Amino acid sequence: MSREAPALPPGRNLLAGKNVVVTAAAGAGIGYWFARRAAEEGARVLISDLHPRRLEESAGQIEQQTGQRPAFALCDVTQQAQVDALLETALRELGHVDVLVNNAGLGGFAKLPDMTDAEWSKVLDVTLTGTMRVTRAFLPHFYEQGSGAIINNASVLGWRAQQGQSHYAAAKAGVMAFTRCIAIEAAAFGVRVNAVAPSIAMHEFLSKVTPEGLLEELIAKEAFGRAAEPFEVANAMIFLASDLASYLTGEVLSVSSQHA
Repeated sequence: MSREAPALPPGRNLLAGKNVVVTAAAGAGIGYWFARRAAEEGARVLISDLHPRRLEESAGQIEQQTGQRPAFALCDVTQQAQVDALLETALRELGHVDVLVNNAGLGGFAKLPDMTDAEWSKVLDVTLTGTMRVTRAFLPHFYEQGSGAIINNASVLGWRAQQGQSHYAAAKAGVMAFTRCIAIEAAAFGVRVNAVAPSIAMHEFLSKVTPEGLLEELIAKEAFGRAAEPFEVANAMIFLASDLASYLTGEVLSVSSQHA
């Protein structure tokens, strides 16, 4: 039976006093909604993306909805110099960082015989290597202050098969494995590293890049009879960023009602 999406929950100050950095936060997807929910939960926020107009528009929308205008910075996670500059901007604007959300990712649809090396490499460079670059840049800061929380955006495709998604699934499975390994390294410094694995969170851009009929097919697999709202995935990430998740590290939290 189809169910209506729930109302947006009120803020409960779960991130009060925390400083948050979110990659790929322009637009209407999970990154934007995490940034907005973080502001609603009392955090100071810096958002980044590689689309200047959309980035500024997103900052304005968050300010309109929350009363807080986030800082923002352009960043292409495939360019280490830009990643390093993101850290510098975050420290200048926020003073220190408590929470990092690696949301940048790139999908696509291509069956393997038709997939080029360039298509494969681009998806992995943004989705997996980009997550590594940003984490690598921010970890010394977290280690020095003896605290921090990192949330990576993975996908149920890291566990499950779907045709035309071998590059994306391989990248997201890599994000999961990366999360577990870095969590072990970072634990000695008081830093937590976790991930979420959404199934399908509906937003405008997704519908534009998905082959016709595929979204309907995927939604039919969801027990709730609908796709997740992006803010529902963001809510799970808020939990992982908050002190309520103080004893969770190296975990991949499935945010899905998809049948196994």
